[in-house]
Amino acid sequence: MFDSFTRTRLTVNGVGIHVLHGGSGPPVLLLHGYPQTHVEWHKAAPLLVARHTIVVPDLRGYGDSDKPPAAAGDHSVYCKRSMAQDQVEVMAALGFDAFHLVGHDRGARVGHRLALDHPGRVRSLTSLDVVPSQAAFEAMDSQMAYSWFHWNLMRQPSPLPETLIGNSAKVYLDFLLGQWTDVAGAITPEAYAEYLRCFDDPETIRATCGDYRAIVLDLEHDDADRGRKLDCPVLVLWGANMAKRPGWQTGAKLNMLDTWRERAHNVRGKGIDCGHFLPEERPQETAAELLAFFAEHD
Repeated sequence: MFDSFTRTRLTVNGVGIHVLHGGSGPPVLLLHGYPQTHVEWHKAAPLLVARHTIVVPDLRGYGDSDKPPAAAGDHSVYCKRSMAQDQVEVMAALGFDAFHLVGHDRGARVGHRLALDHPGRVRSLTSLDVVPSQAAFEAMDSQMAYSWFHWNLMRQPSPLPETLIGNSAKVYLDFLLGQWTDVAGAITPEAYAEYLRCFDDPETIRATCGDYRAIVLDLEHDDADRGRKLDCPVLVLWGANMAKRPGWQTGAKLNMLDTWRERAHNVRGKGIDCGHFLPEERPQETAAELLAFFAEHD
């Protein structure tokens, strides 16, 4: 995987971030989600690299990036503002002041915060299978709470979620990957081996619980920006096959495009026939949508 990419480690914002980068042309930052790592881009990134410089990091707390400790009640370590600052500094270290940003799952939440905090940096923002956190929590209903069981579990005080997940890390990972995937075989054995290697680590479990607990502070930051709309163009793509995950992201009250249009001036998008993991389930279609979108805004 990523054979043509350069692998490096950058110390930014006080943490070490594991990064791959390759290609040439306008820069694109790809941010992964939970419970994965940069590996989730291994099918899509090679389809983008001929036209763009592609930067693929592990978020703090994930993969081979640092997993800094956080004192009880200190959500600043894993809040999206801190994670966004990491990525601004990663891109600056690689020589890029402005870039396209594509975020899946947690990566889209980091990307949204990055576009709010650093609007001049983001040429375009693409959200893959995510509605903004504030909208989701304010519209939370029984459907969404059921599909987001992991979020409600991981927000519980330490050491409860760390212990429960840590005692059955492979079972937990297998359930998430299986329940959220619609296209059979989309998670390749090589990718799965990397996900399991990184996930089956007490430090990853601790850090990722910190990521989910940080919603307390994330919502404070979102409330301070309530009503503020992004100026950058926004593409919203989502997995349209919901049979295995009813209530995912939207519950009974929301829909993807209207929710994003409350938070950005220029929004378009579509559903793709797959589950949650668009870059692995439908890499060709996802890459084609991204390339067309980037071309309009380079």
